[in-house]
Amino acid sequence: MMKMKELNIGGLVIPTPIIQGGMGVGISLSGLASAVANEGGVGIISAAGLGTIFRDPSKDYFTNCIFGLKEEIRKARQKTNGIIGVNIMVALTQYPDLVRTSIEEGVDIIISGAGLPLDLPKYLTPGCKTRLIPIVSSGRAAALICSKWLANYNYLPDAVVVEGPKAGGHLGFKLDQIFDENYALEKLIPEVVKVVNEIALANGKNIPVIAAGGIYTGADILKIMELGASGVQMGTRFVTTNECDASDAFKQAYLDAKKEDVTIIKSPVGMPGRAIKSAFLVEVEAGKRQPKSCPVNCVRTCDISTAPYCIMASLASALRGNFNKGYAFAGSNVWRTNKIIPVKELMDTIKQEYLAYQAKAELITC
Repeated sequence: MMKMKELNIGGLVIPTPIIQGGMGVGISLSGLASAVANEGGVGIISAAGLGTIFRDPSKDYFTNCIFGLKEEIRKARQKTNGIIGVNIMVALTQYPDLVRTSIEEGVDIIISGAGLPLDLPKYLTPGCKTRLIPIVSSGRAAALICSKWLANYNYLPDAVVVEGPKAGGHLGFKLDQIFDENYALEKLIPEVVKVVNEIALANGKNIPVIAAGGIYTGADILKIMELGASGVQMGTRFVTTNECDASDAFKQAYLDAKKEDVTIIKSPVGMPGRAIKSAFLVEVEAGKRQPKSCPVNCVRTCDISTAPYCIMASLASALRGNFNKGYAFAGSNVWRTNKIIPVKELMDTIKQEYLAYQAKAELITC
């Protein structure tokens, strides 16, 4: 009987080789993460901007972020016995505290990008079983992280996520690389797999490579796995599920999006990003937006003197469905979404798509 190939990350056996992408602010919390984990995938909580959601006035923003992260991890654990992870952006000012909190709470996996997580293993504690996964956009970046981790901590990544230029949110590419076929995910995967496999073989370790960015169907999964990936990370398709933690208005923005509505923006974080056009972004482009002040400095790479807006505030507004004050990040295939369904139905559909494509491919080769 045909089935999807299991994914093994540092001894964690994942029946369905799908990691749900970490989407902030507040898009992927305990509700979505636990639902995905219950279906045999990896559920991911985004640590970004939790202080805009958990807003105890007696506490400061950073304290509320830590409180919120603990709450979401614990709620996810109550809802599932499956695999739960946290996505933590390197660019966050509070990065070390968010990593330490995730490890203290015993999350299965930490995924880290938006910068190179060169010192991530230093936060591991004795007896800790949290697996560490960096996000990279090239073989060179993967080699650098492996080299630094090995030299400084005698540790290698438990897996590596390769995020291509079709992903939603912040992109690890220059503007002119985003639509350049030389940087397509299909080109990146064999390159990174080759680099990572050589390092893994030399050190007696298995390091699976996870493909991300623009993967939408089960057929897409099989095609990218045929290029050497051991699994995939998917974000956009999980937004239009009942269990996604975003508001109905946010999900509707995905359903309403047309192909021409998907645009590349310059984020205050200092990286290009892919988002859905909104009234807010039109004002930003016209130069009509400028933050008055930065109360918390939540992102290290954000410069208030040049930033056209506060990214955490705008994403928090979008979470609640206010697109006059914010916008939704989304992957290149967001225009293909057409209905809200349960996570179970989505996972079953993806599996069916995968198996149908596999059967078709085997029939052709017979």
